[in-house]
Amino acid sequence: MTGQTIAILGGGKIGEALLSGLLRGDRTTADIVVSEKHPERATYLADTFGVQVTDVAGAVKQAGTLLIAVKPQDIDTLLAEMTPAVESRHLVVSVAAGVTTKHIERGLPDGVPVVRCMPNTPALVDQAITAVAAGAHADDEHLGVAENLLGAVGRVVRVPEHQLDAVTALSGSGPAYFFYLVEAMIDAGILLGLPRALAAELIVQTAVGSAMMLRDSGEHPVQLREAVTSPGGTTIAAIRELEVHGVRAALLAAIEAAARRSRELGADD
Repeated sequence: MTGQTIAILGGGKIGEALLSGLLRGDRTTADIVVSEKHPERATYLADTFGVQVTDVAGAVKQAGTLLIAVKPQDIDTLLAEMTPAVESRHLVVSVAAGVTTKHIERGLPDGVPVVRCMPNTPALVDQAITAVAAGAHADDEHLGVAENLLGAVGRVVRVPEHQLDAVTALSGSGPAYFFYLVEAMIDAGILLGLPRALAAELIVQTAVGSAMMLRDSGEHPVQLREAVTSPGGTTIAAIRELEVHGVRAALLAAIEAAARRSRELGADD
């Protein structure tokens, strides 16, 4: 099927995160080639990770798996550069947000398998959650290759492609929601008289511990929240204010807006 060499097409933040994750796993610099159009960035990646950085066509010719890691607005330019070198032996794995497999397949030779993936930024610390979906020509073996690649930076789940806009809104953009909430909680600590460093330490560790409880306890978030919420206590007073100010409704609206924007990015399909 595909060869062992991986071409990462796009050396921006997500490309670098995937590159570093693969190298922390069982891949070596000999297994990976990168294409990056900005000379300064290309030099940084070569010097930092010791990988070969070349042009798109050169990277494609050396690899069996082509990992597209460019911004959605750059996808058509990339496809035009890579397509002359793409062959039936290649597998294309895309992490370009909102770009459908249909869109990518249209720009490639007929029959080339495409797998669309939606990771998130915790890939930087090997704690990503990535959803993968098969295009028209991709089978279970192709999905397995994609899962193996993205598994280097966290957990992977399979979904039908029509669910990927929701995945993008929920987990793809999700870290930003948590960072926003943590930022507000740190500000609250400062408002209450705590030094910024102490407020940050308290909230960050609270977030880490709470996330581990959610992951490992098997309990519903409502059960975990109620365990902290004593009758007439401090927590229920805070929860009441969150409800009064419509925080739950605001989160629902925000995530719906993110999903809507993801659909818009692929609207030409």
